[in-house]
Amino acid sequence: MKEIVLAGGCFWGVEEYISRIDGVKETKVGYANGRVKNPSYEEVCTGMTGHAEACYVKYDEDIVSLEQLLYKFWKIINPTLLNQQGPDIGHQYRTGIYYIDESDFPTIEKTLKEEQKKYNDSIVTEIKPLLCFYDAEEYHQDYLKKNPGGYCHINLDA
Repeated sequence: MKEIVLAGGCFWGVEEYISRIDGVKETKVGYANGRVKNPSYEEVCTGMTGHAEACYVKYDEDIVSLEQLLYKFWKIINPTLLNQQGPDIGHQYRTGIYYIDESDFPTIEKTLKEEQKKYNDSIVTEIKPLLCFYDAEEYHQDYLKKNPGGYCHINLDA
């Protein structure tokens, strides 16, 4: 199994969308690459922790490649917006691809270069090693499965 962490604005929609991809074995939402240990949702919302709302993804690369997974991810974000996705604004809503395995970097960079061809503005999505990931509170996990009519800025059928 391979692992990666993806940030695309509000983590509820990212998790729901990614969890529907064949080959994805596990998802969980949390807070990535910030300065505060074990932050709460309320702390992250202040924008002072440095964390991004993100989705941890464990996937079977025999079923879905990292490249395929990333092309699906690029479909649901606007990578040219800084600290904003849909109506959500703030540093915690930045887009990011946080890799655990250094050997994933060339694939990430390849998809970034392909994606950039679609935009006149520069892509601002962070691409960095995963420094830390803290699970979000239980009520955030699988939020849209528990609350099918809940808020989501992502087109889940993209």
